[in-house]
Amino acid sequence: MPKGDWHRVVSLYLPLWPTDRIRKRLGTDAPAPDRPLALVGREGRRRVVLSVDLAARRLGLRPGTPVAKAQALHPDLLIMDADPDGDRAGLERLSLWFQHRIAPIVAPDPPDGIVLDTTGADHLHGGEAVMLENMVSRLKEAGITARAAIADTWGAAHALARYGRERITLVPPGETAAAITDLPIEALRLPADIIDGLHGLGVSRIGPLAGMPRAPLTLRFGPDVARRLDQAFGRQAEAIVPVRLQAPVQVSRNFAEPISAAETIARYITKLVPPLCAGLEEREQGVRRLDLLLHRVDSRTEAVRVATAMPVRDVRRLTRLLCDRIETIDPGFGIERMVLTASLAEPILHRQGVSALIEEEEADVSDLIDTLANRVGTQALYRFAPVESDVPERAVCRVPALAPEDGRDWPDHWPRPTRLLPRPEPIQTMAVLPDHPPVFFIWRGIRRRIRCADGPERVFGEWWKGDAELTTVRDYFRVEDTSGETFWVYRTGDGEHGETGSQGWFLHGLFE
Repeated sequence: MPKGDWHRVVSLYLPLWPTDRIRKRLGTDAPAPDRPLALVGREGRRRVVLSVDLAARRLGLRPGTPVAKAQALHPDLLIMDADPDGDRAGLERLSLWFQHRIAPIVAPDPPDGIVLDTTGADHLHGGEAVMLENMVSRLKEAGITARAAIADTWGAAHALARYGRERITLVPPGETAAAITDLPIEALRLPADIIDGLHGLGVSRIGPLAGMPRAPLTLRFGPDVARRLDQAFGRQAEAIVPVRLQAPVQVSRNFAEPISAAETIARYITKLVPPLCAGLEEREQGVRRLDLLLHRVDSRTEAVRVATAMPVRDVRRLTRLLCDRIETIDPGFGIERMVLTASLAEPILHRQGVSALIEEEEADVSDLIDTLANRVGTQALYRFAPVESDVPERAVCRVPALAPEDGRDWPDHWPRPTRLLPRPEPIQTMAVLPDHPPVFFIWRGIRRRIRCADGPERVFGEWWKGDAELTTVRDYFRVEDTSGETFWVYRTGDGEHGETGSQGWFLHGLFE
């Protein structure tokens, strides 16, 4: 993201959060997904439905419906008592989970949301679009329905997550006003009585409301309307107070006069890191994730996050990693406070050093790994590890660069190509007999005559993963053309029976 005054705020909307949480808490005792579930509580002296799941929504039930009416209309409706305190505690735990994995500034947005300031953190997750998709997908895998939006302000992201048309909404920097103009006024987080009063005036959209004179609106409805409009359009800052489970190792510095020069910021970083490392040493820990929060005089907060592959409390390394990110900081009119927090710390495991002259000391590349990961993103830096599978494309996975070895090794009973294509590419070829290698093949428009070959190596489908792989077969051949290049090709099927595959030929890898 180019340097500028844009802050990027993500709003996660969990429309079925109370019922999703109840189902997760009950585990195997949870009711079937197709059975409607309603959580009930009291509004004044009435007992009403407070939240419903997707099955109940399809029946037409909505929050606010009297319990007696809901039971009369739907006798099979499962009713349970609502737990607002548990919902709030669950949101806080979920916020901490995102804080450890996505960005340092995360807070609950009750009753059914989470807000994250991801400014400067999206590059660690492959960009904003990939980051949002991963967040929503991870929640879905956990049984939690979610919608997400990212914009320049909390108010805009909150509105788009709840009233936008898409499951994931990404508003480019500077285009927030155009994105929310056509949304209903309910998206502004205004009290119900103000919403009813504005509807009485014939105002139902944010755009016409924003164009009305402020003085009459304030006189009739109070300051809330103008404040929410200014927050949504970015004219008034709205602080996000990060959630904290326990007191991490943290140091801070207040300034009598605001600072803004990069050299000054770097100088104070060098003063904050040593006491932080001293605090980590007292706990016998090293930092895995370090957050630098810079509070500006205009109430905005800049955030810098660096991560390490292993627990570290080396003053020079942490200082350099933070200083490398200074160019991403927008000081605005000045920074009045700096807070350095070890948001994720782990015990440091001490290793036995070299004890003999003939032993070679193992090279420590963790410093290089940390430098590269914080420049290109942790997802862009990885190594390959073997997976127990005969299907070639499933026999490899990506793991963190310094992930510990698990003892598994690559199969050596048949040679494998040094370069495996992202996906097998079809080729045109001719084979004399089903169990013979091809005589030639045409790949990417080039005809290659085969001089020698080895095979076939028969690979069967993993039948336990799906019925489609019960009979699938691949016959792999290692072939060398007349120019000396070696390829890995295979035929889908055994060459005789149609149920084993399409009998088409593909090129899967190259030997170098």
